[in-house]
Amino acid sequence: MSFIAETADVSDRARLGDGTKVWHLAQVREDAVLGTDCIVGRGAYIGTGVTIGDNTKIQNYALVYEPARLGRGVFIGPAVVLTNDTYPRSVGPDGSLKSADDWTPVGVTIEDGASIGARAVCVAPVTIGQWATVAAGAVVTKDVPAFALMAGVPAKRIGWVGRAGHPLRQNDGGDPLSWVCPETGATYIEEGGTLRETGSVGDRRAPANEES
Repeated sequence: MSFIAETADVSDRARLGDGTKVWHLAQVREDAVLGTDCIVGRGAYIGTGVTIGDNTKIQNYALVYEPARLGRGVFIGPAVVLTNDTYPRSVGPDGSLKSADDWTPVGVTIEDGASIGARAVCVAPVTIGQWATVAAGAVVTKDVPAFALMAGVPAKRIGWVGRAGHPLRQNDGGDPLSWVCPETGATYIEEGGTLRETGSVGDRRAPANEES
């Protein structure tokens, strides 16, 4: 069973998975589909037809405009914006007000496990690869490879991160394209500007209590 706060605005046509929580003043539009155990924070907006995978967190006042597609285990930080109009205008060249039929929405795709930091903006159409991390305040204008650590305006890759979210370190005395996670010991190989896992070790820490 899902939970919807009294002041939230959730369309009757939206679908919420078991365990999903929608908090105060959030809006979930028609035909949006949220998986199980998702969290939609205070004042967040989920656009028409947006799809969101299981165990995804949308923090306070984030704006997820259609036709965004979010995978499983995605983290969207406070006040993040996922746009849907590459060349926005309120009016046409003749000065008349644009209607919904006067432009074609384009979406942001965020793959499994990726995280978008507070107040970051992803300018559609872009794809954020699995387990990538976009730093707070960054502006993403190009596709992001899996496991990339992105920062700046416009965002550029400044390193790699593992599944635990920690920046990876180069293996001491080893191949300069070999990386290791300091948190889990998982290893990765860099190939042609992309990263792939070569081995993994379970997280050494006990899991923290998850916020509701």
